[in-house]
Amino acid sequence: MKNVLIIEDEKDLAELLAFNLEKEGYAATCVHDGKLGLEQAGANLPDLILLDLMLPGLLGTEVCKALRKDQLTAHIPIIMITAKGDEIDRVVGFEVGADDYIVKPFSMREVALRIKSVMRRYEHETQQSTADLLAIGEIIIDKQRHVVTSAGVETELTSTEFKLLLYLAEKKGHVHSREKLLQNVWSYNNAGDTRTVDTHVTRLRGKLGTPGDIIKTVRGFGYKIEE
Repeated sequence: MKNVLIIEDEKDLAELLAFNLEKEGYAATCVHDGKLGLEQAGANLPDLILLDLMLPGLLGTEVCKALRKDQLTAHIPIIMITAKGDEIDRVVGFEVGADDYIVKPFSMREVALRIKSVMRRYEHETQQSTADLLAIGEIIIDKQRHVVTSAGVETELTSTEFKLLLYLAEKKGHVHSREKLLQNVWSYNNAGDTRTVDTHVTRLRGKLGTPGDIIKTVRGFGYKIEE
């Protein structure tokens, strides 16, 4: 039985979500405070987290960032639930590490389908992982532990930076448009602000140091890794 942690300050909604998820065969736990939700996630390591954006104690974005920085919780799928539906809020949600985004009001059927889709994607990615280590030049990516070393030095990357580097590295030599990177790294299927890709590439290169020069800019189009 898969365990879902619901971090939602609207108690009636949280209980309704838990009730419907239990009908779908999940075990559900409700927490109504961001800080307590973060503690609960670290203590029990759920299979998926439903995370509200506006929370007392600690905002959902901060909870998400903290989960992604902790090695124990970095791999847990996160679906962000919020009343905000503006494009900028969706982009921010993905930038801090959310895997999907549902805007209130929503149907319980939609939530169940989103959970199944995200979990299926995570399970597929795990099954498809044929090797833990991927070496590109002086950069070594440990896909299992989500650790990157550059020129022998361990480099601290955010979840999104790690996903971006891994995506480019696994498809080295291929040129990827900014729109394609938004879709495949951020899981954002609509045309978004492609400047977020440029910002992440710049930060990633800076953290990797000189070995990061293997990430090449293809002017007017996108990026590729080329040894």
